[in-house]
Amino acid sequence: MSPRFEEIDWRPTPMGDISLRRRRDPATGEDVYEVKLGDEFLMSSLFTAGEIALARLGLAALPDSGAGVGVDTDPGAGTGTGTGLDVAVGGLGLGYTARAALDDPRVRSLIVIDALPDVIRWHQEKLVPLGAGLTADRRCRLVQGDFFALAGDPRGLDPARPDRRFHAILLDIDHSPRHVLHPRHAALYRSGGMRALAGQLHPGGVFALWSNDPPDEEFTAVLAEVFDAAEAHVVAFDNPLQDGTAANTVYVARKGPGT
Repeated sequence: MSPRFEEIDWRPTPMGDISLRRRRDPATGEDVYEVKLGDEFLMSSLFTAGEIALARLGLAALPDSGAGVGVDTDPGAGTGTGTGLDVAVGGLGLGYTARAALDDPRVRSLIVIDALPDVIRWHQEKLVPLGAGLTADRRCRLVQGDFFALAGDPRGLDPARPDRRFHAILLDIDHSPRHVLHPRHAALYRSGGMRALAGQLHPGGVFALWSNDPPDEEFTAVLAEVFDAAEAHVVAFDNPLQDGTAANTVYVARKGPGT
């Protein structure tokens, strides 16, 4: 049996001290993995419904047949057996969004971008439950980089393939468009930042965003200004710590087929 509490790793980073912890849930007896940045909780394996819904709702907005979605004819675009979707995830965390994306059989390639090399190392060294599966999947590549800088870079999100476009970009880094981890992240959630990010999607492609806050009408309006369609989904889930229900928001926006 694992100890009741263990700090698996702790490192200073430019954004603050980051730590990976494991504790045993007294109610279930199961291990719960948590990530803290400074004094803030970033994520917990106890609450994964929103992260999983981010991938499922985002990819569900793409047509099953691929009709109306741009096609990348480069044979090097995918390294696995997926039927054609190339996906980028901003924010690795404990890996639940990446895992849910790979569970979609249409996905042929996935890059996951995280600014913190230690978070990637946790997966490579199998210190977190999903690490072994993600690193063993030939479709998945973990990339250390600044998602926000890459989002505004004309060369695109994939340093290994400049000018590459994606069918879906899924983002889970900040708490919400209003509550960001670093002030420079805020520019992405304005019209200019969204337009730059939309330029990295195929025609008909999808951008989806996780948020810990309720739906924000102002941000939904920004999405509607840039994309052909935009919607905010409320994802409710049980919260045993508060003996009730909690909710996240997943924004899903789709480019027009000719843009």
